[in-house]
Amino acid sequence: MTRLKSRFLVDLLLRRTEAAGGFAAVLAKGDETSGIILVQCSDRGEAGPLLERRFGADGHYVWDAAGPKDDDSRANYLEQRRKADPDLWLIELDIADAPQLVAEWAALT
Repeated sequence: MTRLKSRFLVDLLLRRTEAAGGFAAVLAKGDETSGIILVQCSDRGEAGPLLERRFGADGHYVWDAAGPKDDDSRANYLEQRRKADPDLWLIELDIADAPQLVAEWAALT
């Protein structure tokens, strides 16, 4: 099964978000080919869930909530994750129902 490169997936997510009227930004650029992707969801500046793309038991990717929910703990969590894995992508989406947009995007991949 062909796996899409992380850079391609990130670019697709950025375009889908902007096309839907939202804001998307790369906060940390990861490995172009196989970097882990974390998506910080928010709606009008209000923090939402942090989603991480992982392999599921069936060999397909799944999206799970990751990290703590409060802002200070989340910032520390993200800093530690980036130190442990500099190939990690961190994407911020600011759009209504960002998790739904991520789910629709994930279905395409």
